Amino acid sequence: MGRSLCYFTGQNLRESLTNKEFIPVASHQTSGAAARRYATALVETALESKNLDAVLTDFADLEAMLGVSPDLQRAVTSPLFDRNEQVAAMNALADKAKFQKETKHFLMLLAQNRRLSMISAVIAAVRDAAADLRGEVNATVQSASKLSGAQEKALVDALSKTTGKSVNIKVEVREDLIGGMVVTVGSKMIDDSVKRKLERLERALTGGANQNTQIDKAS
Repeated sequence: MGRSLCYFTGQNLRESLTNKEFIPVASHQTSGAAARRYATALVETALESKNLDAVLTDFADLEAMLGVSPDLQRAVTSPLFDRNEQVAAMNALADKAKFQKETKHFLMLLAQNRRLSMISAVIAAVRDAAADLRGEVNATVQSASKLSGAQEKALVDALSKTTGKSVNIKVEVREDLIGGMVVTVGSKMIDDSVKRKLERLERALTGGANQNTQIDKAS
């Protein structure tokens, strides 16, 4: 390993991914900023090796695995697993899933640097970084019910017209929304869910009731 850097740049990290050398990371960095930095380095490395699509497929598969495996979730988030155990786990997982070499080494790098706990943020950041390089934008759509193909297409068309870019959407069904949907594009969110409308109504009614109580007391 050999190097004892407290900070890294995108170039440092890309070299690490290429040369298979682990770099310690400053603990005070926010997970969001760190996730974006790791993701950008991985995407640029995969792009250079002309393997970006395969790496993106790996991360989609990994996200699906995390969604159905509590054991895997514990392995990447629990502090009870030490550095060596997490590195070994990622090595075994990548081999079993037949992940690309870039993906395998990247996951082992996260484990070595004790960054596996932010894997969900990294997966999202990898998608966003890839879309950025391609001049695309990613949108997350949370809907109270499953969207039809026609509804998804209409939503993509509307978002593409609004952003001026090609839009990739990821749809999640959340029955607790009751109706409507929540659309997140980058840092912007449009909440048109029935749940949100009911919350606003409840706040308005509660505020009105409190105001009436105060008036009654004053009189």
